[in-house]
Amino acid sequence: MLRAIVRPPAINFANGLTTAKLGAPVYEIALKQHELYCQALQHCGLALTRLEADLRYPDSTFVEDTAVLSDRGAIVSRSAAPSRAGEVDEMKVVLARFFAEVRAITGSGTLDGGDICQSGVDGKHFFIGISERTNEDGARQLAGFLDQMGYTHAFVDIRHIIGLLHLKSGLASLGERSLVVIEQLIHHEAFRAFDLVPVAPAEAYAANCIEVNGHVLIADGYPTFAQTLTHLGYDIVPLDMSEFQKMDGGLSCLSLRF
Repeated sequence: MLRAIVRPPAINFANGLTTAKLGAPVYEIALKQHELYCQALQHCGLALTRLEADLRYPDSTFVEDTAVLSDRGAIVSRSAAPSRAGEVDEMKVVLARFFAEVRAITGSGTLDGGDICQSGVDGKHFFIGISERTNEDGARQLAGFLDQMGYTHAFVDIRHIIGLLHLKSGLASLGERSLVVIEQLIHHEAFRAFDLVPVAPAEAYAANCIEVNGHVLIADGYPTFAQTLTHLGYDIVPLDMSEFQKMDGGLSCLSLRF
């Protein structure tokens, strides 16, 4: 990976969507946590494109949901949440700086980038989550685009898993054929050919981690998971995510990496 797109939370961040019931985020702390996150991405070798905070969209710091990116193209999403519907407009313009063509989910399809996990050898396989935010039409449209670009894919329906907003809230790629998975997903047939790193139910939030150029960014405060990754030989970078967890957000949500 070479680049990442990030956007800090706006002062009205607490007005965003959440089901977490962990209290309102403290804006000043969220800003500090976001800056440390950005510094960690730079430490991992990424050049950052920093967008300005956007008061129109309280959830807009979660830029991952606006697009699906790969080295073969970009696809902007289409949010099922009315309050987030306009976020992709600016992202299309930003992505046009880096991609010759920017495709889009259209019509009745809905899709959030948080439901899409790129994995496998050379990142040639995609898991497409079907959720409250990504419907079957949006999933099929994305699958068609991925087919055109020469990728493979598998659908993972998570609508039956209580409390799992996005697929990547319970799944992460550690590169090649290794996946971090929560207990509810560990026996899913889509993951049979992969080496699985399970996360204990008590530390399920930690499953949303990101591998960046040989480093793994993880949420701080989950010692068993951190120890597991360390024993497997990964260089972990723990980050405090308390204020973003209050808004249903995780590490992957805060950037578009490519």
